[in-house]
Amino acid sequence: MSAKQNLLELDREGLENFFADTLGEKRFRAHQVMKWIHHRYVTDFAQMTDLGKVLRAKLEDAAEIVVPKVQFEKPSADGTHKWLLGMDGGNAIEAVFIPDKGRGTLCVSSQVGCALNCQFCSTATQGFNRNLSTAEIIGQVWVAARHLGNVPHHQRKLTNVVMMGMGEPLANFDNVVRAMNVMRDDLGFGLANKRVTLSTAGMVPMIDKLGEVCDVSLAISLHAPNDELRSELVPLNKKYPIAELLDSAARYAMRKKGTSITFEYTLMKGVNDQPQHAKQLARLMHKFDNAVQMKDAAKVNLIPFNPFPGTRFERSPEEDIRAFQKTLQEARVLATVRRTRGDDIDAACGQLKGQVLDRTRRQAAFRKHLAEQGIGDAAA
Repeated sequence: MSAKQNLLELDREGLENFFADTLGEKRFRAHQVMKWIHHRYVTDFAQMTDLGKVLRAKLEDAAEIVVPKVQFEKPSADGTHKWLLGMDGGNAIEAVFIPDKGRGTLCVSSQVGCALNCQFCSTATQGFNRNLSTAEIIGQVWVAARHLGNVPHHQRKLTNVVMMGMGEPLANFDNVVRAMNVMRDDLGFGLANKRVTLSTAGMVPMIDKLGEVCDVSLAISLHAPNDELRSELVPLNKKYPIAELLDSAARYAMRKKGTSITFEYTLMKGVNDQPQHAKQLARLMHKFDNAVQMKDAAKVNLIPFNPFPGTRFERSPEEDIRAFQKTLQEARVLATVRRTRGDDIDAACGQLKGQVLDRTRRQAAFRKHLAEQGIGDAAA
């Protein structure tokens, strides 16, 4: 007997095909089931009362709805909420919900660990185990939305999703795109395209590929204004230097009039927070605006570094952060400082740890996979 199909793995097109090809049913039945799963959080086919008994029996035989198991959850004093979700083989990932005025943002993971080895990231210290499946990615949204009592199109507590958790989303391209399809589908979580953001360390060919198949907001993890420093902090820069990265981001922005790109910049004491760095960054952002031919095409999100055990980096002093922002603003660059949230539960940016086991052999296999995609020594 073949394994049952986890319906969380499928976006609308995939679910329609499953109903037509596997079950021999009309495609619109897939729409009813999507609503049961993502609007009402029902995982038991017997409770899907607008489906006939025969169809429910077919679904019981051929399908299942398996959501990630919550191993641990922790609310913060500031309203931030973190979930530790169990995966196979003792692995675990983390997702974080951050409420703000008029919006609620969920930070979602795409991999168990990460192979890109960015020097200042807590996840990177654990190595890499594997990509998450579509079900494990959208399952994080499902778990958080159910907990929040989110009702798509009515009671929207979850308004934004950012692919900024553990892992490099573009290294898990197909599964991430499929999950983002469900996030943006009216039968899924009904989020506007611009309210789903993918953050990448700069996998240039995959940014171009994303532009061909998916319309979401793009954020670039820049963290340095020149190649020498960025190659030290973000090893992927050796493969795709800043000029190439900005060119691909400009191509992404120019697909659709009025599109801006967010550049994330984590400020570390004495490393990348000096006045000359701010001036170099301002010049880069002006160059980007000119390439896109739009004022404020580049937006800078300054992130105070969040120290973690064993790191050699420190958070920049508050006065240096504000001085850095002021230099950018005086150069007419849009620059905001991300307020640190969830510090008391280690939920801040770059701090998601989860639990990553059995990493050495799998990390070698994943690097081989990256090399086959032409992303060579990206993770070295």
